[in-house]
Amino acid sequence: MNRMILLRVVGICTAIVLALHAGMAFYGDLTRPNFRAGDLFSGKLPPDKAKLAAAAGLAAFSWDGDLLANYAAAMAADVLQGPSTAAGGRASENKAAQAAVLAALKVSPIRPALWLTLGMLQAQSGEAVTPAVKMSYLTGSVPIDVAFSRVRTVTSSAAATDEEIKLLAQSDIRSALASRSRYEPLLIAAYVQATPQGKSLLLETTKITDPKFNEILRRY
Repeated sequence: MNRMILLRVVGICTAIVLALHAGMAFYGDLTRPNFRAGDLFSGKLPPDKAKLAAAAGLAAFSWDGDLLANYAAAMAADVLQGPSTAAGGRASENKAAQAAVLAALKVSPIRPALWLTLGMLQAQSGEAVTPAVKMSYLTGSVPIDVAFSRVRTVTSSAAATDEEIKLLAQSDIRSALASRSRYEPLLIAAYVQATPQGKSLLLETTKITDPKFNEILRRY
């Protein structure tokens, strides 16, 4: 008798847990921001703050990698693309966005665009970006829009002094040069804003890949 009661209790508890899991999954599908890390680099606008607030509660205790990554990307986009705010407010928002990105990467680390997003947030707050940028390279390939943003991040930061990153960044630069008609003005802008080491990286790579464009860069 006691065994039957125990089995019933276990069965009821299991059913409750499964129902809760199903409910959370359904709610997660409803509140999941329709915004991925790659969208941040393609110019797509992030969800409004109301939708972010709706996703925040579930993200606080979710282990859904896609939900956490989308929420983190939307948080980061709001900080990186949103209107300027007071320095204290922007620092607080940046810190919150970094925390969301790190939480997502802890659950699902094979996300190169999200690692780059972390690096961009760190650059905005004056932190070291090299480890995050390196992870962006080591965790997989990225679309051309992400690759160009990575070039800009590398060449404008201390990441351009890292020998491994310099080798990896050459591939991104060559990808941008393959679509030169689209990226030429953006590469010139990146060169103008680059550190001395970043300028050197762009000049060394273009000298071999596209000597004519290398001559154009040297005029700036």
